[in-house]
Amino acid sequence: MLSYHHVNDGSGDGLRTAWIRSATVRFLPVVFFWWVLTGGDPASLTIGIPTVLLATIVSLWLSPPAPRVWRPNSLWRFVLFVHLFACYSLKGGVDVARRALSPGMPLAPAMLDYSLQLRDGTARVFFANIVSLLPGTLSSDIRGNTLVVHVLDRSLPVFPQLQRLEVAVAKVFGSPIGS
Repeated sequence: MLSYHHVNDGSGDGLRTAWIRSATVRFLPVVFFWWVLTGGDPASLTIGIPTVLLATIVSLWLSPPAPRVWRPNSLWRFVLFVHLFACYSLKGGVDVARRALSPGMPLAPAMLDYSLQLRDGTARVFFANIVSLLPGTLSSDIRGNTLVVHVLDRSLPVFPQLQRLEVAVAKVFGSPIGS
């Protein structure tokens, strides 16, 4: 999301820096997550460190770091995205909780086809994953330019929320929208 630019002076230092930075950005959060899951037990690190190293290497192999150009407003766009996501999550969470605690509330589950405007594959996958994190929605499949979304209630205004979220993702990634 937040990106950087490296200069390749022919020595390979720029590319090496990109790999080191990418490995660090992938390794450290997973180590922290492992540490939290194991309650900070130092004995868990004998298995944890090799496992996290392997996961980081596989991650780098499957998705090598690519040089990206830093845009001065990238951080601001990310902050705005987090705010939008938090608002949707809170609103959706309250709605799902209300439905769970009030059995008389209607449920009208449905599978909806949402026409994707994002063209960048990474941004599309990120968008689909974010949709799955919102209460009451679950991304089911991406078929060509269509995201199949399961919703708890088809009468809710799902499409405008998805459109606004998709535009926010496009801004974070600096990705074009539309054909």
